[in-house]
Amino acid sequence: GAQIIDLMMLVIDVTKGMQTQSAECLVIGQIACQKMVVVLNKIDLLPEGKRQSAIEKMTKKMQKTLENTKFSGCPIVAVAAKPGGPEAPESENPLGVSELIEVLKSQAYLPSRDPSGHFLMAVDHCFSIKGQGTVMTGTILSGSVSLGDNVEIPALKVTKKVKSMQMFHTPVTYAMQGDRVGVCVTQFDPKLLERGLICTPDSLHTIHAAIISLKKIQYFRGALQTKAKFHITVGHETVMGRVMFFSPAPADFNEEIKENVFDFEKDYLYQEEYLSKDLASSEENKENDQAGGVQLPKQQWALLEFEKPVTCPKLCLVIGSKLDTDIHANTCRLAFHGVLLQGMEDKNYTETFLPKLKVYKQKHKEGQVERVMDDYSVIGRSLFKKETNIQIFVGLKVKLSTGEDGIIDGGFGQSGKFKIRIP
Repeated sequence: GAQIIDLMMLVIDVTKGMQTQSAECLVIGQIACQKMVVVLNKIDLLPEGKRQSAIEKMTKKMQKTLENTKFSGCPIVAVAAKPGGPEAPESENPLGVSELIEVLKSQAYLPSRDPSGHFLMAVDHCFSIKGQGTVMTGTILSGSVSLGDNVEIPALKVTKKVKSMQMFHTPVTYAMQGDRVGVCVTQFDPKLLERGLICTPDSLHTIHAAIISLKKIQYFRGALQTKAKFHITVGHETVMGRVMFFSPAPADFNEEIKENVFDFEKDYLYQEEYLSKDLASSEENKENDQAGGVQLPKQQWALLEFEKPVTCPKLCLVIGSKLDTDIHANTCRLAFHGVLLQGMEDKNYTETFLPKLKVYKQKHKEGQVERVMDDYSVIGRSLFKKETNIQIFVGLKVKLSTGEDGIIDGGFGQSGKFKIRIP
């Protein structure tokens, strides 16, 4: 659902203010949409004499909360959707709802829509109509669909023909990105698909792992550790996934990274955890801090390995969270969000695909210079045991204490000594 929000309404109980879940909704809103309206509900619970001042106080508080978010300055409307609560007689009129409707109208806009590309629709209901077929209702995320088109239901691995379509009870022959539509196809058991995706045949991929670009959510407490498991929300489902973080090589930390593509030609540096400002103040970074602040890369990535395969479009939104955190713990369960850059469809991706991903770890070894051979080469010792295969280290760089950079050229003799070439 996070893929289809054009405008959101954040509903707050005026007597309680911002709760943990409201804060989480706000975080998702910042990731998933551009516009918001805040609704302060249940104003009928405030005594009439103090109602106005209480609403003003909560409005100020909400403005302060939103100050550092992209929704700073958004409209805040006070209502009582059902004065007197569920037990009250129907004759009780809602308070402030007509004002809310006016605000929503003023905030509504026509997003740019594009009918080109593959058809993709998020289905949120599925039911059968006797003698007609099975109807799937939902929102079209991309492309368009016409009567008679074939659509694939990837979760069931079947392709069906569109028999009829309706938008808000009106039959239509065509629908495109952004439309809410009911699509009727030949009969299948609606219990098999409560919600999910349907698409142009063969346009969606089912993947076992993925490379994503990501950002940490600043309110998440604690580090994002490599090998940790998160709930990964992607496409239309949430599955468990294990992460491995990596970043550009330190020399490329400030290089501009192209959006929405991943370069397999480059070398990447393995990270034990996601690098972020809050880590910068941890103990082991204190001494680096003296050197003028901790360097953070412009972009970081993660390899996600799913516990069960997921079906999703390219470049879709990914949210990682810790949903097993105690809901009463008053802490943000959403950990990171990102964009899916590259999916791995092969079940054996660890053999077929991962070798293409060049992630290295930094290792540190010291040896001594035995003697200088000529102006361009020295012989070194004490870096390898005599049984080490030096061939695998050929071409790696070494630094000499006198300031030069050298390259390991090969073994020298039988005792683990080696030759360094100084370009």
